[in-house]
Amino acid sequence: MQVERVQGSVGVLPINVAGGLAYCTIIPAIIFLLVEPYSRNRFVRFHSFQCLGLWVAGVIIGAVFRILSFVLGFIPILGHLLVWVLSMVIGLAFFAVWAVLVVKALQGEMYKVPVIGDFAEKQA
Repeated sequence: MQVERVQGSVGVLPINVAGGLAYCTIIPAIIFLLVEPYSRNRFVRFHSFQCLGLWVAGVIIGAVFRILSFVLGFIPILGHLLVWVLSMVIGLAFFAVWAVLVVKALQGEMYKVPVIGDFAEKQA
C-alpha cells in the first residue's frame, strides 16, 4: 500500500514540521488554526484539529478516571494499587498515541486516530 506524503512548505516551515509542531501542547495547534498561511493548509489544519481532539479526549478520560479513582479509593490497599496501575497504563497509552502522531506528521502522513481523526478530517 502506497502512502501519500506531503511535501513543500507553508509559511517559513516545511509542511511536515508544522504538522508535527501542532502536537506540542495545544498552543501551536491553536496558533496554526488562527494564523495564515497555516490556517489555509489542509495538512496543518488536520493535525491541529486532531491535536485539539486528542486534548479534549484526554480531559474527558482524565475526569472519568478521577471519579473512578475516588470510588476505588474506598477499597483498602487493592483500590489504591489498581488506581496506580490504571494511571500508568492510561498515561503510557496517551504518550504512545501522541508519539505515533508526531512521527507520522513528521513523515508527512495524515494518520488518523479512529474517532478523533474523522472529526479532524471533516474540519480540515
